[in-house]
Amino acid sequence: MHPIEHLRYVARATGADPVSLVNETAQALRGLRSEPAGLVLAARRIVERHPTCAPLWWLCASVLAAAEPFEKARELSDLMDADATTNHLVDALPADATVCIVGWNPTALEAIARRGDCRAIIVDSFGTGDAAVNALERLDIEVQGVTLEHAAIGVQMSDVVIIDALGCGGTEVLSIGGSHAVAALAYCENKSAWTVTRLGTRLPIELWNAMKLANRDADAPWRSDVDVVSRQLLGRFIGPTGVSDIEVNTEQSNGQNNVPNFVGECPASTEMLVRSAM
Repeated sequence: MHPIEHLRYVARATGADPVSLVNETAQALRGLRSEPAGLVLAARRIVERHPTCAPLWWLCASVLAAAEPFEKARELSDLMDADATTNHLVDALPADATVCIVGWNPTALEAIARRGDCRAIIVDSFGTGDAAVNALERLDIEVQGVTLEHAAIGVQMSDVVIIDALGCGGTEVLSIGGSHAVAALAYCENKSAWTVTRLGTRLPIELWNAMKLANRDADAPWRSDVDVVSRQLLGRFIGPTGVSDIEVNTEQSNGQNNVPNFVGECPASTEMLVRSAM
């Protein structure tokens, strides 16, 4: 497949998990080795078409800043495949726990399936809850789907609440719609939500602000299918390096109640933020 067609295929892909998107994009970008001038435009197009996938922003920003961009793309694809976040979550879950998640949370679903001894309560988010329930039922995992209107009951009945970070930066996390409400309910129940921050989800503030702007209409935020959740509502973080109660830079604070900022995992390659003309 021609690299441009490969990139178009990736740009049009819907419903793919971040690992697959990163690997396919890295392969497509490596195909531009004979046309390196197309890298910046390709990066812009990819993040425009997949604005909720922070690992793609991470990949593109890192490739554009690299002295050897095509080797960097291969390296980052390998790192994504080796991401140990799910393993850390599997180890951290208590035995026989009831786990509450929001919608389709791929990392939590895989961890629950691998553990086998946990039960799940899945709060629906724009219809994605049914698919998550069906996936666990096929594996004979005890699972209950609830509507967002009954999220409070689901949180009360759970031992652990897990939020999936689509991206994070500054002192905020972008997650699937309904996550803000569930995190707030968990906070009120003294069950501060665990947050899964897979490799590539933590962005420098410049890219984070662009990602948030691409996904949230400031004048009508209720039209978005994602939530922005404050770091103050969240507790434990599970990421590539393990489990931490503070997955942030304690030396950098935003000045508001001394809440520290997330540490970006990639350079702030702002050249990819210019709107594509195509």
